[in-house]
Amino acid sequence: MSAIEITEIILLPLAVVALLALPVYAAIARKKSGKSMRRAMLVNICAFAAVMLCAIALPLGGFVSADETAEATAAVSNSAAGLGYLAAALAVGIGSIGCGIAVGNAAPAAIGAIAEEPKAFAKALIFVALGEGVAIYGLLIAIMILGKL
Repeated sequence: MSAIEITEIILLPLAVVALLALPVYAAIARKKSGKSMRRAMLVNICAFAAVMLCAIALPLGGFVSADETAEATAAVSNSAAGLGYLAAALAVGIGSIGCGIAVGNAAPAAIGAIAEEPKAFAKALIFVALGEGVAIYGLLIAIMILGKL
């Protein structure tokens, strides 16, 4: 193996993972030290910019042959399968984001209600479960879309 192949296969992904982990480290350090949110946001933006710069300047290549890529491109462009896969991915992704927002708002309210009145546990659990149902519906739609392809 040449030095370029070793860099592409091992070192570059490690550098990208380290850059992606940097904002998490900054958030943990900020929480421990009580620093302002501005510093954490700057670290997050700089890490994102560094990852994008690596992706643009050092593209990974040579893992797929040109013949396989041309055949795959022709197969997807001749059919609507590509749009179907995109629709399935969007159904799951947007459904999961909606679920996260719903549970993120309902769970603290449910915990507060349970702290004040323990008898409200069943009602609070229902509201949290309704938010989680959004992701399940997105997954079901994606399964139905993929079943049609």
